[in-house]
Amino acid sequence: SRSAMDHQPKFFENLSGAGKAIGVLTSGGDAQGMNAAVRAVVRMGIYVNAKVYFIYEGYQGMVDGGDNIVEVSWESVSSILQVGGTVIGSARCKSFRTREGRLQAAFNLVQRGITNLCVIGGDGSLTGANLFREEWSGLLEELAQKGKIDAEAVKKYAYLNIVGMVGSIDNDFCGTDMTIGTDSALHRIIEVVDAIMTTAQSHQRTFVLEVMGRHCGYLALVSALACGADWVFIPEYPPEEGWEDSMCVKLSENRARKKRLNIIIVAEGAIDCHNKPITSEKVKDLVVQRLGFDTRVTILGHVQRGGTPSAFDRILASRMGVEAVLALLEATPDTPACVVSLSGNQAVRLPLMECVQMTQEVQKAMDEGRFLEAVRLRGRSFENNLNTYKLLSHKRPDAELPKTNFNVAVLNVGAPAAGMNAAVRAAVRVGMTEGHKIFAVIDGFEGFARGKIKEISWGDVGGWTGQGGSILGTKRTLPAKYLEKIAEQMRTNNINALMVIGGFEAYLGLLELSAAREKYDEFCVPMVMVPATVSNNVPGSDFSIGADTALNTITDTCDRIKQSASGTKRRVFIIETMGGYCGYLANMGALAAGADAAYIFEEQFDIRELQANVEHLTEKMKTSIQRGLVLRNENCNENYTTDFIYQLYSEEGKGVFDCRKNVLGHMQQGGAPSPFDRNFGTKISAKAMQWISKKLKETYRKGKVFANTDDSVCLLGMRRRNLVFQPVAELKSETDFVHRIPKEQWWLKLRPLMKILAKYKTSYDVSDSGQLEHVAMLPKEAETGAI
Repeated sequence: SRSAMDHQPKFFENLSGAGKAIGVLTSGGDAQGMNAAVRAVVRMGIYVNAKVYFIYEGYQGMVDGGDNIVEVSWESVSSILQVGGTVIGSARCKSFRTREGRLQAAFNLVQRGITNLCVIGGDGSLTGANLFREEWSGLLEELAQKGKIDAEAVKKYAYLNIVGMVGSIDNDFCGTDMTIGTDSALHRIIEVVDAIMTTAQSHQRTFVLEVMGRHCGYLALVSALACGADWVFIPEYPPEEGWEDSMCVKLSENRARKKRLNIIIVAEGAIDCHNKPITSEKVKDLVVQRLGFDTRVTILGHVQRGGTPSAFDRILASRMGVEAVLALLEATPDTPACVVSLSGNQAVRLPLMECVQMTQEVQKAMDEGRFLEAVRLRGRSFENNLNTYKLLSHKRPDAELPKTNFNVAVLNVGAPAAGMNAAVRAAVRVGMTEGHKIFAVIDGFEGFARGKIKEISWGDVGGWTGQGGSILGTKRTLPAKYLEKIAEQMRTNNINALMVIGGFEAYLGLLELSAAREKYDEFCVPMVMVPATVSNNVPGSDFSIGADTALNTITDTCDRIKQSASGTKRRVFIIETMGGYCGYLANMGALAAGADAAYIFEEQFDIRELQANVEHLTEKMKTSIQRGLVLRNENCNENYTTDFIYQLYSEEGKGVFDCRKNVLGHMQQGGAPSPFDRNFGTKISAKAMQWISKKLKETYRKGKVFANTDDSVCLLGMRRRNLVFQPVAELKSETDFVHRIPKEQWWLKLRPLMKILAKYKTSYDVSDSGQLEHVAMLPKEAETGAI
């Protein structure tokens, strides 16, 4: 809890780095997005007038000194945002583990006046950094005794500040929802699985995929969730005795149900309950011996570490990099070394050693066979993934299922968004597990009115997670003009609850249906909405299904466009994105693609701002970075159209740069869903169906369901750190209905980030950061939206 004093907003322009020197290094295994973090640290450091140094080859470079430690400029980190791995290199370093090595490292840093370190790496690298910090004053005294530095230097450089960022594709670090690189590794795995599924379909094959994760099953678990794998092996949750039999029964049942392929995912560190390894070869042999299925093993290996970072990782790393510099500026000799990380959607600082200890606890629990404890220590997001996977992958025999005699209808409304199908699949399967009959409505409210509704079963939604668009079909039509007919269909099919997956129209639709309750009893049933739209413009939720996939499409396209510009010097691209009046895609796309400006409706701009942007680009063309990228939301201003901005830039830039424009259009709604959207869709939809079951029990009286209170028509959204059910009636006051956007949007706070990284003078409110939190074991009720 903050004291009254803290309520004055804190602005970063009042923090100065003058006279400070920051060293940045990457250490341990590489991960996609490390470069984005390096870029953000360098630019933010220079922005606040600190000196920034690259330390090449991790700790090895710190020990070797010389030209391994180099001061860098703004341009040094240009064009690295879209590059995987780490451009400053990473090495395993034996000498830093010895005191002599650390003594040499301290000498090299003091010579350059570096007393602030930003370490990007795994838990080993961060533990090393903490030890170095604890020894620092002793090391300096020893250097002074040996006559290597003078007493003045010992006083001047008395303290070393350390801030860590976790870069690791395994997501094996406690206290952080997502480590840098995890999302990109999932992208690689999902691309491979999608490709393998088509060939497995052709030949009726079983594939055993081995993914990375020696001590952590996160990648295996989430990719199994995201592709609907038949079986998954992870170190934290070994299968029960006799798993060989149950796995083979499950595989042959699936084949009997006309499923032409089986996918089994094995984490490289998978073990059985006696701590004996379960290898992918062992699993393959088992399937071949017992079932005679044609089975292949694919080991993904280092493919998972490679490739370009996903939009999520670029934004995560950029946010963390800026946050890390703020933490260094505010560090004092008394603050513990901290890690900057994300919790839900919130940047947080956590004491480094608390996180490391917790991470080691997990390993200890696994070694000692306390597996339930290990899952719990991994955090709520991991536990949630595991429970959802268990719920969706195994169909219980009909005889074991409860029978509720409730019928639930599921429909898609609005424009298609990638991940809708994953949400429908989760709804159908969870609904069946809860004992309901599930009805699928084709083509939204319009199809509903026409009676396009049929019962849908477990097998019907197999393989849906990876499909883009909307298989059920979706329409923008609102229900108001069909109320009579929809009510009739609800009566005929005896529908007791509605689950609507869609965008702003779905929200308006639920408002209309709840208003019609006075006239029609049929609408007095529980109704829930799951937000799915590329625009991310639904009130009550920070994220909507489909926005991450669209963001990746925009980022990939911008990467290609930037590359085309590197051949022709001095070119500026103007790119138009979707989103209606919501600037989410333009703003976040600009952050992820390293754009120079993004024009959005939420932040009014005038001719002076356009003029300033052109001048800014003219200055930029004098440096070694001779290209520009400008994003424009489709509805940001009715007069400053994409063509107008293109013509203005062309005229003003004459003789300095030339211009091209590009309208991205509907490619932003298509494509296979990203891992985030598959997972977010799956988890949020499962939760929504569980809410429906609860509401049905509460509102069932004298043989019928009757629900007419506001809290029986809800939207399930992700708010900061939690998934929350909010009555749509209460969200009305938060909505700008004319422009179809929420009145307040969290991502506008990140707007200055893009400007800082593009070298604009700006104001940035950092009141939110700076509270050091503690790693807590979270209560069971807490849910996170992180995947």
